Amino acid sequence: MLRFETKGEVALLTLDRPEAMNAINPALHRALVEAWGRFRDDDALRCAVLTGAGDKAFCAGADLKEMPAWYAQVPRERRREVWDREPGMGGITRNLDVGKPVIAAINGHCLGGGLELALACDVRWASEGATFALPEAKWGILPGQGGTQRLPRVVGPGMALEMILSATPIDAQRAREVGLVTRVLPRDELLPRALELAQTIASRAPRAVRHAREAVHRGLELPLAEGLRLEQSLADPLRDSEDNREALLAAKEKRPPRWSGR
Repeated sequence: MLRFETKGEVALLTLDRPEAMNAINPALHRALVEAWGRFRDDDALRCAVLTGAGDKAFCAGADLKEMPAWYAQVPRERRREVWDREPGMGGITRNLDVGKPVIAAINGHCLGGGLELALACDVRWASEGATFALPEAKWGILPGQGGTQRLPRVVGPGMALEMILSATPIDAQRAREVGLVTRVLPRDELLPRALELAQTIASRAPRAVRHAREAVHRGLELPLAEGLRLEQSLADPLRDSEDNREALLAAKEKRPPRWSGR
């Protein structure tokens, strides 16, 4: 269902329903929420990689055999209350911020809620055969797990509307051209290279990584002047911090720094 592995300071989360193209059903959703909480709360884990099992799909979105009945369990009049409080599908799509970097290693079809889950990650890399789509308009609905909000912030409103309104897939090369993913790699290189990037990120000062990530995400919602103030409020506590002093000492002594997170 979901495999959670640790590789040093990196967590590897693998959606493991290849027979269903790793579609998210209620059990997988609950497992993801639990796993993201585990990653968030473990100070020894500094970066995560999310991928899918098998060769066909990263994630085909919601399991259409199970999820509609699951959603129907919440009466219409209570849905807004639940949506404002509960994590979105797959956990990190709404109301669950892990506070640390997450890399999506997209190894195949990335559709609907699967694309929305990838959009909630900080970095997206894809295999050469990956495809991307938000097909909800073909089903009489709209992308309701962040697709209409995150996709325009990543690729711009024009490209986002083209994808959302037409429900037409794009391939990995086009996804890179529009900025939906930043790298396209051979299938057998994707996960090793994503783990290598995660390990590089994990080797950096953890508090600096968290603050920089927060500055980028929160700053996107602000006018530039306010964003610059936010940046300084997050940068100032790092100046002359224990880790900053350790970095300077390590450079002087020509050795790797030993981070304390303080």
